[in-house]
Amino acid sequence: MAVRSVPWRRDGAVSEQHEPGGSTPWPAWVYRTGDRPDPRFSLANERTFLAWIRTSLALLAGGVALDTVDLDGPSTLQSVVAVSLVVLGLLGAGVAWVRWAATERAMRLHQPLPGTVALVWLALALMILAAALLVLVL
Repeated sequence: MAVRSVPWRRDGAVSEQHEPGGSTPWPAWVYRTGDRPDPRFSLANERTFLAWIRTSLALLAGGVALDTVDLDGPSTLQSVVAVSLVVLGLLGAGVAWVRWAATERAMRLHQPLPGTVALVWLALALMILAAALLVLVL
């Protein structure tokens, strides 16, 4: 990365100056504008991204595991819940990336951090799936 940083500013950000012929890191729409935030904030944003990815992997694994186990309940319901878990895992991974990028860009532009309604939808979907799992298990 051909970026030269100037000393830390009072607000904790670092200004960037791109060298001639230097390239912007990917994704450019996140990194090409604004000031580099304090590394602690960027690292915290990455940890949040990784937590979303772990959750997505757990949902994917749960869907696959549920599909391979033979339960006494209706097999159609079992398949629907398994596919729903896999779909939630895929959506969670997508939301993780979009959320990471939007937060990183907001920090670089000194804007308020974006909220996400995805947390509410994920919680509601998981509550519905948990109720369906109770039907399968009991």
